[in-house]
Amino acid sequence: MADKPSRGLVLYGDGLARFVNPTHTHLHALAAQSLCGFLSLPHLPPSENVDGQTIGEFLNLLDAYDDFTTLSVDSQDKYITPSISERFMGVKAALITENNSLKSCGDKLGLSVLQPDELINNDRSLADSPVNLVATNLLNLLGFQEDKVLDSSQFDLVFVHIGGHEEDSNNKYTEYINTLVGEIISKAKPKSQIGSRLHLSVVISYGEIASDDESKFTILNKNGNKQSGLDSLYPRQSYTMKGSNPRSNVRDYCPMLFTQWQDAVTRKDTVKTFAFQDFLENGGNLTIPADRFLHEVAFKLWKAPKYGA
Repeated sequence: MADKPSRGLVLYGDGLARFVNPTHTHLHALAAQSLCGFLSLPHLPPSENVDGQTIGEFLNLLDAYDDFTTLSVDSQDKYITPSISERFMGVKAALITENNSLKSCGDKLGLSVLQPDELINNDRSLADSPVNLVATNLLNLLGFQEDKVLDSSQFDLVFVHIGGHEEDSNNKYTEYINTLVGEIISKAKPKSQIGSRLHLSVVISYGEIASDDESKFTILNKNGNKQSGLDSLYPRQSYTMKGSNPRSNVRDYCPMLFTQWQDAVTRKDTVKTFAFQDFLENGGNLTIPADRFLHEVAFKLWKAPKYGA
């Protein structure tokens, strides 16, 4: 446990998990020095909104999925989730995205929604902007300036959404998040002031599900030794439970891959690469429900009680 509250940066790679390859060395290097695992999702219902998958994933990360039906369409219905600052001890949180649906969701849930041009002061898209400038300005939002930690910051927590539905741009987005990770880690070196206070999370999802994904990316039967008829002898994994009750809607495949790093604070597992199979076999975080993610991060910011062990 740190002796001061952390400041959180979450890079959310929307639908980019299939496009991570061996050339993305910064993502692999981060995974090798971090704590890795899976965030399980529910089966998301069909939505008339083309961004329904993205909205569903993001609302799970914010533990606001109960409002999916309301927030996934342009509805006048009252949403039930309190603002993020109400739920997490006044936390100041921001969302940077070019996705209009996420902008609307973030605003309704109490996040300050920033346009990329507010971050970098130009008219380019985020993925076309100089990565060094983006990394510097993201850290500035969290009160990290010139290798120093300021006493106060504009935000305690910043989410950055990277990705979209343009199939021909997924490789570009994946390379951008890879390069951005490299820039951020270079500025938050181990034993530096920034490294000791920055809590970095990288979350990358699969997005739209393909027909063979259930068999290729399953998180069931990790050890391959469960026999038919003996399932009841195995304890339920925590990601299948909510409190003392079993969850009724759990997708046991295509989880979100996530890794978390803060120098001398987060544990380290034996993962070497940012890859599904490596996380499955060696990840120290195993699988937790995606709706617990924000609670975990908020604890590091001293904005929530500890979740889990």
